[in-house]
Amino acid sequence: MGVSRRTFLTAAAGGSAAAGLAAIGMTAAATTASAASGPGDVVGKVTVGYQGWFACVGDGAPINAWWHYSANNSRPPSPSNTTIVAWPDVRDFTHTYRSAYGNLGNGQPATLFSSYDQQTVDTHFLWMQQNGIDTAALQRFNPTGGEGPTRDAMAVKVRSAAESHGRKFYIMYDVSDWTSMQSEIKADWTNKMKAHTASSAYAKQNGKPVVCVWGFGFADNQRPFDAASCLDVVNWFKGQGCYVIGGVPTWWRTGDRDSRPGFGDVYRAFDMLSPWMVGRIGNVGDADNFYNVATVPDLAECAAHGIDYQPCVLPGAVSLRQRAHGDFMWRQFYNMKRAGVASVYISMFDEYNEGNQIAKTAESTAWLPADSGMLALDEDGTACSSDYYLRLTGDGGRMLKGQIPLTPTRPTQPVISNPGGGTPPSGNLALGKPTSESSHTQVYGSANTTDGNADTYWESANNAFPQWLQVDLGATTTVTRLVLKLPPPTAWTTRTQTISVQTGTSIPLTTQLPAQTYTFNPASGNTVTITLPTAVTARYVRLTITANTGWPAAQLSELEVYSA
Repeated sequence: MGVSRRTFLTAAAGGSAAAGLAAIGMTAAATTASAASGPGDVVGKVTVGYQGWFACVGDGAPINAWWHYSANNSRPPSPSNTTIVAWPDVRDFTHTYRSAYGNLGNGQPATLFSSYDQQTVDTHFLWMQQNGIDTAALQRFNPTGGEGPTRDAMAVKVRSAAESHGRKFYIMYDVSDWTSMQSEIKADWTNKMKAHTASSAYAKQNGKPVVCVWGFGFADNQRPFDAASCLDVVNWFKGQGCYVIGGVPTWWRTGDRDSRPGFGDVYRAFDMLSPWMVGRIGNVGDADNFYNVATVPDLAECAAHGIDYQPCVLPGAVSLRQRAHGDFMWRQFYNMKRAGVASVYISMFDEYNEGNQIAKTAESTAWLPADSGMLALDEDGTACSSDYYLRLTGDGGRMLKGQIPLTPTRPTQPVISNPGGGTPPSGNLALGKPTSESSHTQVYGSANTTDGNADTYWESANNAFPQWLQVDLGATTTVTRLVLKLPPPTAWTTRTQTISVQTGTSIPLTTQLPAQTYTFNPASGNTVTITLPTAVTARYVRLTITANTGWPAAQLSELEVYSA
């Protein structure tokens, strides 16, 4: 197997927007046609492709290999034995594994995460929660071979993380290299994956559990299935009561280039179409061209046939220097919004093999193995925090949902400044900032909530509600969300606190969110994210706490403030 089963397929970007419709039996659509479905867990939402396919020797995974890290996966990855082209930022993970690369540029050992660790998956879904990502499509390749038990376990881990962090997930079958797909995909759904639809976190659309099949109709040897076999599978899933998404070729509508001819009935059978885009565009000019030759006519064609539309948005490959510190990805979001697209699929969340991941990535050579030859996010000379493409995805989602206006300019800078205090890699505007409080007990003062250490905490006087905690950000800035933490040890049992949020540029402050109850659960890191209904301009952020089921006082270990 090469770097990825989703290989870069080369296709010409030009051509008439309406060319070839007759070749697949479709007609041109009126741009005023209505979308097929109302909002659900995929329509009107931001979905990310989630591989979850990294493992390390010693992590307990059944595969017992450096899965997707090494060409010879019995040995740790090194400069001569690797399948990744971008280096993950692993600072948020509690377990990492030593690679055979030399030390990072900052002298720290070069370690990697394992997707098999539940804390890794929980952290990934926490990032999704913090950045407004609604749904994760768990990639499921042929599960009948040696990878099967590990993939089965990953579905359980993803389910748990989605439930803990209020995200949705669904199974996305990738049929690449799956010889007996037609029968085995049905058995796998019936005997294994269908059980996960009982989860409250399993994505539903139009009241039906969502399943995606990626790869039908591609004109290559990895997916040689004929149209009749593919149509049988689509109709079978629909007969099971599923809402079925098709991950289809870029040129599904015209039935040429990367699409096999004669697949019109297959494409029309899906409830939603999600055309592949990785490898097709690489700069802003390409993105604008595809707006004209693919996005606009695709959307119209789907609307005319009562099919929902979920085009791809990609950050660009780090290794190919495509990202342009966010300009490339933002132009795609801008084009989707001005075309009227409601739903997008981010390609991908954790695809470090192709380098088009949005998950946290080495931000500079200080966080890269010195001998790796890889590029960091600042490869074009513009500093980018490791979470920048998560934040940019959050911005794009808000624009698509109408929460911020349509704009061709990125709302958030690659690195969020920290007035008077340097540049925090996390983008947390409250880090190191002065605090005030209504009271505290013993040594548990409010300064503990902005010290970046979740093990220290503020605790107010007992039996004296209401209590308040306030941070001075040092300058007026945009505030969109807060992340509240309690200490992570399991000794801090689950509790709910009743909290209201006030902000302002001066005192007195204005209430942004009235009192609501928030649950802090050790299983989800004792972390709560509060997203403001609209972005506000503020220097001061105050929390007022009126109840706590775990202790007769207000308690908080970290108050984090973000502009995205």
